[in-house]
Amino acid sequence: MKKRIGESSLYAAIDLGSNSFHMLVIRETSGQIQTLDRIKRKVRLAAGLDRQNHLSEEAMQRGWQCLRLFAERLYDIPPQQVRIVATAALRTATNSAHFLRIAEDILGFPVSVISGEEEARLIYQGVAHTTGGAKSRLVVDIGGGSTELITGNDSSASLLFSLPMGCVTWLENYFSDRTLNANNFYQAELAAKNNLKHITERIKHQGWQVCVGASGTVQALQEIMVAQGMDEQITLDKLQQLKERAIQCGKLEELEIEGLTLERALVFPSGLSILIAIFESLNIESMTLAGGALREGLVYSMLNLPVENNIRQRTIQAIQRQYMIDTEQASLVCQTTNNFCQQLQQSWDINETMSELLYWASQIHEIGLSVEFKQSAQHAAYLVNNMDMPGFTPAQKKLLAALLLNQTNPLNLQVLAEQNALSQQQAIRLVRLLRISILLCRSRHPDLIPDIRLENNGEQLSFNIAKVWLSQYPLQAENLLQESRWQSYSHLPLSILAI
Repeated sequence: MKKRIGESSLYAAIDLGSNSFHMLVIRETSGQIQTLDRIKRKVRLAAGLDRQNHLSEEAMQRGWQCLRLFAERLYDIPPQQVRIVATAALRTATNSAHFLRIAEDILGFPVSVISGEEEARLIYQGVAHTTGGAKSRLVVDIGGGSTELITGNDSSASLLFSLPMGCVTWLENYFSDRTLNANNFYQAELAAKNNLKHITERIKHQGWQVCVGASGTVQALQEIMVAQGMDEQITLDKLQQLKERAIQCGKLEELEIEGLTLERALVFPSGLSILIAIFESLNIESMTLAGGALREGLVYSMLNLPVENNIRQRTIQAIQRQYMIDTEQASLVCQTTNNFCQQLQQSWDINETMSELLYWASQIHEIGLSVEFKQSAQHAAYLVNNMDMPGFTPAQKKLLAALLLNQTNPLNLQVLAEQNALSQQQAIRLVRLLRISILLCRSRHPDLIPDIRLENNGEQLSFNIAKVWLSQYPLQAENLLQESRWQSYSHLPLSILAI
């Protein structure tokens, strides 16, 4: 097929990794990116390296077969909007030139073998453009043949490290007999700690506010935690529990952990051992999943877009534009929920995370109206659950969907119990405040919202409201009474006190 070269809004990034080959195709529009395709194939290139770092013919054939699939998707994308990089396995292979020559013939584009430091820089850029939260970060990416650790603030990386250890190489070195026992894990963790020794003090001295993981190992951990109803924070205690579960299975072929896919199971124990070593060496308290990594870094480097100061706000504003959300009404509900949060901050222990999540939910609570009115809450939950939301973790998306599903009608406490961004009690408290705020703002005019003083005794909630307002707006008074019944039916007492 002959390519037609011209202007295009399409961009493609391909990462020839040591474990998997990945392809990302996006469309750029008005400074925003829309994902059109994600293609991933397990190639396990690093498993084809012998002791002399010679890449086997079988491994190369697996790689070329994958690239023939990728080549189809590159049709009509201008060369300046395609970037293809190779990482640890092809950095190491003594015969990488042979593989790359045929790879470039298949793809029709050049392939760059990037250094470990460049890989780390691109990973950090991918994280900075897609991951919300504190700006002072430690980023950890455990690949198939290397592990990158990066510290930085906002868009600038301060320390870049690439270490020669990965889930495929550690599988071959420490779990080659496919046995899962304490000694295998000990040896794998010890080797990883030895690799980390020369950089730990520099990373600790640099410090960080939040630690994020950008690897398949961390993605697998997130899927396990969601499946098992845990919160999204990865901790050393959880990692140790998973290690014990793996040891109980005894054999790699018999590894069964709820939420762990068969595709990821082969390299999960080796990646887990490296992550445990990183947690222990750096005294990491917790880690969350990054929104992007190397491929996103490649895309944003081609687009040359600045890192937004608030990724979540950018995402929310894009959603508001796309679904024609009334931003004035969203602001009105936000102001009301914020007022309630301040009133109950001490007695309900409403922290910054809770306030932020309630703010984001308020900003897009009317998204379901873009589909239809009658089941707008269900539509809102579906859209949030299934849309791409850069800056928000999977757990945060699930919580937002649960809040929006419960914005009206009888409460569905089950979905609030199934989310894992907050405790069930915290989620219930937020949804109660959201429901009342939406109801009070129903007139869509700030002058018609009454002054309300909220009080609570544990979970028993009451609000004082002027009698004259209740008599002046009988429909709203009726709605408040119905809301009181709905919350009380769920054993969440809500009293309306006319003053």
